[in-house]
Amino acid sequence: MLVILGPTASGKTRLAVQVAARLNGEIISADSRQVYRGMDIGTGKDLAEYTLDNQPVPYHLIDVLDAGDDYNVHRYQQDFSRVVAEITARNRVPVVCGGTGLYLSAVLNDFQFTAIPINEPLRAELALLTDDGLRARFAQMPPSAYTPLADTSTRKRLIRAIEISEQLRSGVAAIISKQLPMSSEQPQTTNRTSARYEPNVGPVRTTNLIFGLDLPVDIRRQRITARLHHRLQNGMIQEVEQLLAGGVRAEKLIFYGLEYKFITQFLTGQLDYNTMVARLETAIHQFAKRQMTYFRKMERDSHQIHWLDAQRPTDELAREIAD
Repeated sequence: MLVILGPTASGKTRLAVQVAARLNGEIISADSRQVYRGMDIGTGKDLAEYTLDNQPVPYHLIDVLDAGDDYNVHRYQQDFSRVVAEITARNRVPVVCGGTGLYLSAVLNDFQFTAIPINEPLRAELALLTDDGLRARFAQMPPSAYTPLADTSTRKRLIRAIEISEQLRSGVAAIISKQLPMSSEQPQTTNRTSARYEPNVGPVRTTNLIFGLDLPVDIRRQRITARLHHRLQNGMIQEVEQLLAGGVRAEKLIFYGLEYKFITQFLTGQLDYNTMVARLETAIHQFAKRQMTYFRKMERDSHQIHWLDAQRPTDELAREIAD
């Protein structure tokens, strides 16, 4: 299995398409928002890019369900396992492409933690804490195999990290793990080989090779800013208007974050246009920084990432990967 990751606006999709075409591959998206139908411009689906030399390159886990529905990392794991089995059964190469670090970690590490149920009383208790209080609470949790992989980049994810850690400490996870079809092997420290069990086809063994696209911060910021203004001028606001008109609640769009959060706040009168653009631009820059921080943490924990200069020509990078 080949993985192409990187921060937003680094050119992942374009590179993944060229690599998949060279390797007789199919692309699996690792993006937590591209699963939603109707959320196209704001999530950067760029579906037109999945064609090379007039030949379509197959892709998966994009447009899986309607905007407004619920999706989570555990469901992503299940969908991912099914898709990988289907691709390998066709003797084709799975090419994972995306920037959602938690989704990437979940499939590379075979998380069993994602099936841990919601603890409503605990969440009510945690809701009373400030962000600093939540971080302090998480820091006090006993270390576990989950700790270095936890995504604590937002308040919602920090609460979930505490929830998982609490149940690991109480032993609930040990009960759940007996009910889940998990690999009997321990995660590999180099992340080059892992085993996963897919209920209908048995063990699926994959060899993982991970490539990351890297950009100097100033270039990344320039790309993000230029792309944002292009999208604002080419239908992104209208896309959010259509979602609202189609019955997706404003609260749900705000929950999806970034473009959908700030444009919804603009459309509902909470922000004026200039404030919306300024805050959204800042938020995307911060998001890209968090993505890189998460990828570096993945490296420190267990994964070897081969970093590539995203300023090099895409076809040159694709040849390098494919060869």
